[in-house]
Amino acid sequence: MRKLSIIAILSATLLLSSCFGSSENPAQGAAAPPPPSLKVAQLNKQDLTVYNEFSTTLEGKQNVEIWPKVSGFVQEVYVEEGQKIKKGQLLFKLETQTLNQDANAAKASVNVAQVEVDKLKPLVEKNIISSVQLETAKAQLEQAKASYQSVASNIGYSRITSPVDGYIGEIPYKIGALVSSAMSQPLTTVSDVSEVRAYFSMNEKELLKLKEAMPKNDKNVMDLEKAPKVSLIMINGEEYAEQGKIAMINTIINSTTGSVTARADFDNKSNLLSSGSTGKIKIPTVYNGAYEIPQTATIDLQGKKLVYVVKDDNTVTTMPLNIITTTQKGFIVENGIDEGTTIVLEGVSKLRDGMTINPVK
Repeated sequence: MRKLSIIAILSATLLLSSCFGSSENPAQGAAAPPPPSLKVAQLNKQDLTVYNEFSTTLEGKQNVEIWPKVSGFVQEVYVEEGQKIKKGQLLFKLETQTLNQDANAAKASVNVAQVEVDKLKPLVEKNIISSVQLETAKAQLEQAKASYQSVASNIGYSRITSPVDGYIGEIPYKIGALVSSAMSQPLTTVSDVSEVRAYFSMNEKELLKLKEAMPKNDKNVMDLEKAPKVSLIMINGEEYAEQGKIAMINTIINSTTGSVTARADFDNKSNLLSSGSTGKIKIPTVYNGAYEIPQTATIDLQGKKLVYVVKDDNTVTTMPLNIITTTQKGFIVENGIDEGTTIVLEGVSKLRDGMTINPVK
């Protein structure tokens, strides 16, 4: 009976082993994922314009401060603040009562000296007195005339006119105010804004880049006459309708600030621009036959920018870029890329050399 039990147990074990044992055809491994579908683009040369912006302060063509040449009380003010005036127009009149008294006294001195000369002439002709006395009298007459002319000129200075066309600024001194050339501020300022000058600064690196982009003359010096037109962005963010021209670039670098000053001129026939306003100057630089590489298509490697180039078998490989400048969208490249090269535009951070992708145009 015992032998039968052992045989029964062995039979059952073999039966279970046959039912739950490993299969003769094991399951195959998981299939490899398909290559990623990524957007690509073919690079073609084109003419690209890049704008550099600089903060600017506007000044009128002329900002002339009006100062009195003589002291006196303001007797009349003939203009209003903000008024448009012409060259030679009367602006102020100063009280001249004291000057008139001085002029009368000087005129009397001239008359006295003239009488003395007239009296001595016949005496000299008759050899009654020496000619030296007559010459002395004549000198005193000339001195008296000079004194009179000086006082008369000061009387003329009491009538203050504008030396230029323009607009009247603030008038801090009203009728009755005592004014002189030693005041802390002028009587007013006349601003000629028929043409506006936009002053801006650039650092040494920006100056070097501008020099490289500027057209040159026969002496290899920047030719501002051939320089491209520039634009003005006003303080409200809108672009001024009239384009301007670069009129001056100071190439002497300020050792304190490390910058240079430049100027662009704009016509202001509409009188829209005001002296003292601020804005931005946009200077264009044109790159002929260049590529613009989107920033999203690049990766950084040891301080260099690279892109992934798609080969004929849809594998990718990195290529370094020779960047000449940057834009809001990316980078400008002129050399080192064959026209028609296809690059990956997205997902580049997850790519590796030799990977296969599914290009999507």
